[in-house]
Amino acid sequence: MHVVATAGHVDHGKSTLVRALTGRDPDRLEEERRRGLSIELGYCWTDLPGVGDVAFVDVPGHQRFVSTALAGVGPVPVALFVVAADDPWMPQAAEHLAALDALGVGHGVLVVTRADLADPAPALARAREELSRTTLREAPALAVSGHTGAGLDELRAALTAVLGRVPPPDPGADVRLWVDRRFTVHGTGTVVTGTLPAGSVRVGDLLEVDGVPVRVRGLESLGRPVDAVSGVARVALDLGGRAPEAISRGSVLVTPDAFEQVAVVDVRLTGGGSARLPERPVLHVGAAMATVRARPLGDGFARLTLERPLPLRIDDRAILRDPGSRAIWGVRVLDPAPPALDRRGAARARAEALTTYDASTGRQLAARGLARRSRLRRLGVADGPAPEGAVESGDWLVSPTMAEELRARLTEAVARLATPLQPGVPEAALAHDLGLPDVALVAALVRPPLRLEAGRVLGDAASALPAGLAGAVEALRHDLSSAPFAAPDAHRLADLGLDARAVAALHRSGHLLRVADGVVLLPGADDDAVEVLATLAQPFSTSEARQALGTSRRVALPLLAHLDRTGRTLRLPDDRRRLRGS
Repeated sequence: MHVVATAGHVDHGKSTLVRALTGRDPDRLEEERRRGLSIELGYCWTDLPGVGDVAFVDVPGHQRFVSTALAGVGPVPVALFVVAADDPWMPQAAEHLAALDALGVGHGVLVVTRADLADPAPALARAREELSRTTLREAPALAVSGHTGAGLDELRAALTAVLGRVPPPDPGADVRLWVDRRFTVHGTGTVVTGTLPAGSVRVGDLLEVDGVPVRVRGLESLGRPVDAVSGVARVALDLGGRAPEAISRGSVLVTPDAFEQVAVVDVRLTGGGSARLPERPVLHVGAAMATVRARPLGDGFARLTLERPLPLRIDDRAILRDPGSRAIWGVRVLDPAPPALDRRGAARARAEALTTYDASTGRQLAARGLARRSRLRRLGVADGPAPEGAVESGDWLVSPTMAEELRARLTEAVARLATPLQPGVPEAALAHDLGLPDVALVAALVRPPLRLEAGRVLGDAASALPAGLAGAVEALRHDLSSAPFAAPDAHRLADLGLDARAVAALHRSGHLLRVADGVVLLPGADDDAVEVLATLAQPFSTSEARQALGTSRRVALPLLAHLDRTGRTLRLPDDRRRLRGS
């Protein structure tokens, strides 16, 4: 399907032209028929050979209904720009053209209507001149009469050619449907309509509106019930009787977890003529309209603060409009999640940074330093490889520059927080010290000379023990030098000032080997014990091991249990042991 929006001044024959092309009346309200002008958006469709179904969104041309007109034009990629042969170039034609240009609409047809009432040449020449300065500069132009039918076949042919050049949207894209009408059907419930620009909707799909889940109970397109539809398409969605009451024109139905609801965006501005950007312009995006606070950043860039969050992405196109001067600016979203401007000169610096902004993963990561891939995708960043030197950890990405900074800070933090009795620093403590949002990032940042062992990050250099503890360790080395398995008793440990806490710390730091409470040996004593036990006939008893090791039962039992736990000995059912592999 293709969707085409009309544009042009009031009473220039837009509805008459759509009626002549489709055989249907786009004016659905009694007041519209009585007054002879469109007030609400109208919808009609027809079939054009070569391109298939074509739906028309007929917008009102009166100045009072410009917001309604922009709601219809916003999501539509093709325009039918209409001027009358018997009327001069009018303000609303200029405003509609400025809006189409601001939205970047480049596909369309210029139509001069009422060719049966006046010579169309002057109107055609003036309109061509106006379009030549916009994105519709290449639009074909022709004159028609909706009443006599003259030129309609040529218009159909021109429209067919234009629609054939429109790139097909991605049916697998995330759904973002701007609601342009809501009504209630007795026995069904809430029904909303809109133009689906891309993606696909199926009966039974779960969508979200303002974070609230809604189920698609039924689906209709071009007046026919369907099971599924892909953009571009005009659709009506039956949301049942439990749809949120707040849904109205400007609400947005989106794929769950696919978009970020944003309230502050940095944008590039175009157009506006000589008008000054007001502090409180109106933003038109999709079918939504919202007052925003605009802060100029310089060089055609601005920061917009929205009165309510909207699901905006990088490269979205929108319109800023000053209702007073009727000036229009084109808006291109550059950053839907910008940094704070909290220092003098930050606005100018931000404008300079935005001059080279793009939606690539590398550029976005460089700008943010640290980001989740899933969030970048919600903001409109295409999935792509991380730049060389970046750090990846699960969903997290760290830019090369920030990774180097964090590694330097990590090395400093390990040196500052580690102690001789507490070698290394827990990952959680380092994540807190560095302000990292996820502990897993610490492990991803570790590289030599740092190393990760048992959840702690250790440095390369070892610090000296305090004098008292160093003396106690040296005394133990002297005690055990001739009898390495004769662990000191509790009285000796107390004399050396080694209580349970000090022994545990020295064990963690590798200065002592604690095989059980109150049983302390030198580091490596367990390996030496294995060498001694290897000289015994296998298997061996506890008594044989005790005698070979030259120690007491108080030491032998926990030492053998330690060797069992560390997988070096195997305890047999008869309470004897053998070395594994013997």
